[in-house]
Amino acid sequence: MRGGHATLLAASFLLLLLLVAIPAAHGGGGGGTDGGDFAGGHGKLSGIIIPGFASTQLRAWSILDCPYSPLDFNPLDLVWLDTTKLLSAVNCWLKCMMLDPYNQTDHPECKSRPDGGLSAITELDPGYITGPLSSVWKEWVKWCIEFGIEANAIIAVPYDWRLPPNKLEERDLYFHKLKITFETALKLRGGPSIVFAHSLGNNVFRYFLEWLKLEIAPKKYVKWLDEHIHAYFAVGAPLLGATETIKATLSGFTSGLPVSEGTARLMFNSFGSSLWMMPFSKHCRAENGYLKHFSARSKKGHHSYHCDDHEFQANYSGWPTNIINIEIPAIRGEEAYPSFVGATQVNMSDAEYGFPTLLSFSAREVSDGTFFRAMADYDSDSQRLLYQLEQSYHGDPVLNPLTPWDRPPLRNIFCIYGTDLKTEVGYYYAPSGKPYPDNWIITDVIYELEGSLYSRSGNLVEGNPGAASGDETVPYNSLSWCKNWLGSKVNITRAPQSEHDGSDVQVDLDVEREPEMDIIPNMTRSPRVKYITYYEDSESLPGKRTAVWELDKANHRNIVRSPVLMRELWLEMWHDIHPDKKSEFVTKATRGPLRDEDCYWDYGKARCAWAEHCEYRYLFGDVHLGQSCRLKNSSADLLLHYV
Repeated sequence: MRGGHATLLAASFLLLLLLVAIPAAHGGGGGGTDGGDFAGGHGKLSGIIIPGFASTQLRAWSILDCPYSPLDFNPLDLVWLDTTKLLSAVNCWLKCMMLDPYNQTDHPECKSRPDGGLSAITELDPGYITGPLSSVWKEWVKWCIEFGIEANAIIAVPYDWRLPPNKLEERDLYFHKLKITFETALKLRGGPSIVFAHSLGNNVFRYFLEWLKLEIAPKKYVKWLDEHIHAYFAVGAPLLGATETIKATLSGFTSGLPVSEGTARLMFNSFGSSLWMMPFSKHCRAENGYLKHFSARSKKGHHSYHCDDHEFQANYSGWPTNIINIEIPAIRGEEAYPSFVGATQVNMSDAEYGFPTLLSFSAREVSDGTFFRAMADYDSDSQRLLYQLEQSYHGDPVLNPLTPWDRPPLRNIFCIYGTDLKTEVGYYYAPSGKPYPDNWIITDVIYELEGSLYSRSGNLVEGNPGAASGDETVPYNSLSWCKNWLGSKVNITRAPQSEHDGSDVQVDLDVEREPEMDIIPNMTRSPRVKYITYYEDSESLPGKRTAVWELDKANHRNIVRSPVLMRELWLEMWHDIHPDKKSEFVTKATRGPLRDEDCYWDYGKARCAWAEHCEYRYLFGDVHLGQSCRLKNSSADLLLHYV
């Protein structure tokens, strides 16, 4: 995705770890009637942070003299992200950023490595001006210190987000180190960890779980997970990929950096991870790598790739529309395009008269390499990307990441994402007339918005839109794939995101869930209210809990600093560890203020709103009435209403 996907995770995850500092008098262990509870004190929990794409600092690990620039690169200098050097010595900076597209090695003159610890994810570009603009976890760390969180309760696991999964392990032993991190946290604090992943971080965590299957004895795999992982929070997970990856691959996406789109394309396509987020079909699966590992067949062979009948009976591979529609120059005969013949239908009447030919490719044709083979004669990057696709994804001995993800065997899973924002789901491309890397131009974009498809000009487009739209970065069908992780019966609750008294809460219990079918609640909406819709297991596997939260109008990058998400995470985890809890999930009946910041002045009634919880109490330094509205009781007392 775009750079900085995980730059906004801080505030939400803080609420989970604040539980570590809550006095034991308010509940010391897990309870409830079902499995999946943590029986130890909440002071034993740790937090494991897996950041997203472009959300870890990279530092130089070589000496590079930059001609025509007063700034050189020396060991431990910031590379990602140092905007000063990017502006003054862009060619040197690119040498330190780009990788060999075939073997993923560094440039001969410069190499970069990910920084370690919390400092790697606090600010990408520290500085008086650039620091606040690139802040990732800095403010969150400050909050942790203020609330007395111990330093060893917060563990960042940064990684080189440029590499494909197999190279992460081959070059950096990343997954070995991640396993040791979980085991160290258990020994240090005496309890399991909460995993919080955002965007690409979810793909990394999925690969780790599959890699772990091959590392430990089969009978100990689930036991290891139960001992080391209490809950997994997947935020903005591109479970079926994201179409923005196609735009970055074909025409470049700058992510706000002061570089041209062509330069951004060159850099992005050199990263093996560029294919990790490609859209793929929900109907196609690879051979089980776990079974293959213990069979007589070689681990090095490619996973066989199977698509069910739905892939060929339905349109668009389960996506709203074709991912790519691209005009190519007039067909010059089969010899000029041998890789394409028979792959896609061609309008030969247009070809015979020399008109450009429009080719369309579905998500399956992107992920299985058909698109790159078809474009090999027209784009120099296609051959390199096809090589990387076959070597690092189709041929990965652990997992083909471009396949649907079944529910991992973890005790507690919460899948959280935003909905109903204008999200790109398809593109129209044509030759630009310029040389590589600027040789393609976007002529139109297909968006999904609240159950319909639109072109860039605003015209309705035919296709298979979902019941909702995505979070402005990841399409809805990809985000909502985790609904398939829910049990056979689901309880659905829709409530306002803001504080409420329960009058606008709608509940539908024991809704039957059909496999690979979206769950569409039969509920009303007020046009001026933003809702959060909860899908929670009514019937699930023993000892497992799954929940899906959909937040109206929550942007992919901003969702995790939403006060609504902070509140819900706080309440859910508080309820989860409380010994006197009466239900499997926290009640949604009401939502009142939990912090002084939630109290405000009601000018219509000339008093503080939520009079039963808030009161007017002026303190020196307050500059307006709302600042003087504060909680009557402590947050700990208010939380007891949600047990």
